[in-house]
Amino acid sequence: MNIKTHNLQCASQQFARFFGTLVLLSCLSITGCNQAPNEYQWQIPEGFPIPKTPDDNPMSEAKVRLGEALFFDTNLSSNQSQSCSTCHQPKLAFSESLVRSVGSTGEVLSRNSMALVNVAYNTHYTWAHNGMTQIEQQIMIPLFSESPVEMGVTGNEDPILARFDTPMYRALFEDAFGEDKASFLSINYALASFVRQLLSFDSPFDHYAYQNKDEALTESQKRGLNLFFSERTECHHCHGGFNLSQSAVHEGQTLINAQFHNTGLYNVGGTGAYPTNDNGLFEVTQNIVDSGAFRAPSLRNVGLTAPYMHDGSVATLADVIALYNEGGRHVVEGEFAGDGRENRFKSPFIKPLNLTAEEQQDLVNFLHSLSDESFIQRYQHRNVVSVHNIKKAR
Repeated sequence: MNIKTHNLQCASQQFARFFGTLVLLSCLSITGCNQAPNEYQWQIPEGFPIPKTPDDNPMSEAKVRLGEALFFDTNLSSNQSQSCSTCHQPKLAFSESLVRSVGSTGEVLSRNSMALVNVAYNTHYTWAHNGMTQIEQQIMIPLFSESPVEMGVTGNEDPILARFDTPMYRALFEDAFGEDKASFLSINYALASFVRQLLSFDSPFDHYAYQNKDEALTESQKRGLNLFFSERTECHHCHGGFNLSQSAVHEGQTLINAQFHNTGLYNVGGTGAYPTNDNGLFEVTQNIVDSGAFRAPSLRNVGLTAPYMHDGSVATLADVIALYNEGGRHVVEGEFAGDGRENRFKSPFIKPLNLTAEEQQDLVNFLHSLSDESFIQRYQHRNVVSVHNIKKAR
């Protein structure tokens, strides 16, 4: 076992112990852990399923309000330089335009920031972790991560909590949890509640597919749609269903089909390896067949979330389609040189497609039809209001 693998496994074990202890201790003092679920009104069009929520964190409007305020507040980072919205910007479907995210102390992370669109339906979280199944678990990583530092909470817990001892926040915590004093469990639950209700179902694609509005898509987008859901391209095998991801979990569902894929992005030295700083699911499982395997995210609002792939190494949607058209990426020179098309761990769904230039453009145009302008406008407005109200309250 190499040092990196040992550190990763230790970090995973520490995370599990820390999160479990935090929940156990805090539930003794936060009445919200034992509250009966409120009748939360999901803003979901008829016919779409209700997301599952954990029993210990039922949804409520009060938690969402508190979570929204926290999400846009830089006081949640140790040096007050970043908020959650720094890396998850509403105008970009709660993603960012950097190739890889940068933490509050300037450390560059190994991965591109994922969009927070419809993540309530995710079966797993982060780019490549088959044991992380709740938003509440994922949120702990940017808050408490030490290598690299993101928000920098570890070791700064008390001064950060003290910043939320204001009239506005005391009232918000009281409404949400029946306790006006902030804790990191209540912060975690509130942030998870806000993120869980970031739902997008009003794109031109939705109008066409679910509202029978034929005029919602252009002819090019319709051709792209047909290609996307064809056996010729097989895009839908990894990005299918109502959420355009391989699998989704929701109320009433018993079967969960969560898959991670090696898409032939790299083949360093012809060995099947990905760059050593991030080898995907293999880092968690230590199973060689998981080398370079990453989760297939939802494609909703994908036209707004460039750059693409886990490391942000693909700049545009046209580049993404071109990569898949070739059946993988051939890195000709440099430290990551190798022909990803020949990666021995590559998914069988990734193969040369022989698409014409027009067909590739049709696919790109279809992907742009997944952008939900009403979703973006709704939360751009909330971003401004939240920040304004927080500053005004102080």
